[in-house]
Amino acid sequence: MNVLIVEPNTVPYEKEINGLEEMQEVVGGLITAIYPYEDRVALVANDEGILLDMPFNRSVENGYGGIFGTFFVCGLTEDDFGSLTPEQVRTYKEKFRFAEILVGVHDNTPITLKVPALPKEKPPKQQERHTPPGKDR
Repeated sequence: MNVLIVEPNTVPYEKEINGLEEMQEVVGGLITAIYPYEDRVALVANDEGILLDMPFNRSVENGYGGIFGTFFVCGLTEDDFGSLTPEQVRTYKEKFRFAEILVGVHDNTPITLKVPALPKEKPPKQQERHTPPGKDR
């Protein structure tokens, strides 16, 4: 099924996943699904993300708080998870396009700061340290 992967600090991206094992691999453990929107989609995350000290990822409105660790957005069929429609992909890429920094919590509502997310394909460059010729450290 075609889903949208949302990693902490990263721009959401599409991926094809199939079966429970691949779902668990994406989220890093046992899965749980939440249904915060009227749209026929589920947010599938690690059931123990906060207990495993996974990084805060995104806040979820409608009283759901926040998600810790990587999650994915998938469509819903009559009785199971399914692929997202192209319109759903566009909608949820836009919804989760900003990364979020958790700065506090009030009444189970995350207080976050939205920041630009990084593309998955291009990790930040590390500066190389050069030793001048003839100098040992």
